[in-house]
Amino acid sequence: MARSRVTMRDVAAQAGVSHQTVSRVINGSERVSDETRARVETAVALLGYQPNAIARSMARGRAGVLACIAPNLTDYTFASLIDGAETAVREQGYFLLSASARNEETFAALMEELVTSGRVEGLIVINPYADSRYQHLPPDFPVVFAGARPRDNATHSVALDDVTAAKMATRHLLQLGHQRIGVVTGPLAEDCSQDRCQGYEEALREAGLASAPELTIAGDWSARSGYDALMQFAQMGELPTAVFAQNDQMGAGILRAARDLGLRVPQQLSVIGVDDIPLAAYFEPPLTTMQQDFRAIGREAARLLGRAIAEPGQPPQQLRLPARLILRQSTTWLVGQVS
Repeated sequence: MARSRVTMRDVAAQAGVSHQTVSRVINGSERVSDETRARVETAVALLGYQPNAIARSMARGRAGVLACIAPNLTDYTFASLIDGAETAVREQGYFLLSASARNEETFAALMEELVTSGRVEGLIVINPYADSRYQHLPPDFPVVFAGARPRDNATHSVALDDVTAAKMATRHLLQLGHQRIGVVTGPLAEDCSQDRCQGYEEALREAGLASAPELTIAGDWSARSGYDALMQFAQMGELPTAVFAQNDQMGAGILRAARDLGLRVPQQLSVIGVDDIPLAAYFEPPLTTMQQDFRAIGREAARLLGRAIAEPGQPPQQLRLPARLILRQSTTWLVGQVS
């Protein structure tokens, strides 16, 4: 038969004190003698008692809850970040509240409901520059950006090293002999899109090539925008021999557009993405991509937030996690120009 959970009253009986005294010891009250405190702590250790996290937070006047806010809760990247964050939040004795804010107005309302009311002790914010929501973040409150870098380095953050990831993707195509390399970006107002453009351009410069404006087309992270981008390249007359899609969804759209144009991938067009979403391995052909570990980003963001709460006043930390090249069948050696 399974052993029943040890309660505060069990500890009280073992130590020979009231359960109220046990509560005071656990919650750090000074209204307990050293001798009584020692007896209670011995009983706690002997019985293996684990205090209830919510009860302890309430007794100390703390919420015991952190919040993670994303533009939505259904996107794979956002959901994976939150999943990783929840694991680390629980390890630290907190609970995680996840909420979606599709627009700036909703985000501002959440700040009022969660922060001003004292319901949460800290925030993880995903995609803070989706609009002007970042302007509604409370001053002097523990906040960590997940998956994005702060523009002023005044906020803790954990994100992919987007510049290096883009350089690695572009170098992979260059090493295969490609020189006419197109890029389909995310929304150019977003920092990660700008950073990936920077990495793409740096890799070209290192290879002695100049970036051509006509080889850069802005997308919106959707498969449809990737599809439209390749169709736009085709209308220019001379297609690139390779395309760097700044995420896998746009890469999927490019693969579909190539098929509709009668182009063989990778023989006539190489395609590389970023993210390594689960479906990337099942595209036709399977997509070569730069893998980012969303759950690791979420975990590190939660741990960084815990430290920010425990040690207020520490300088903001900017953590950048590396990407990993996942080789599949959508890239190959250049065998000739496509016209």
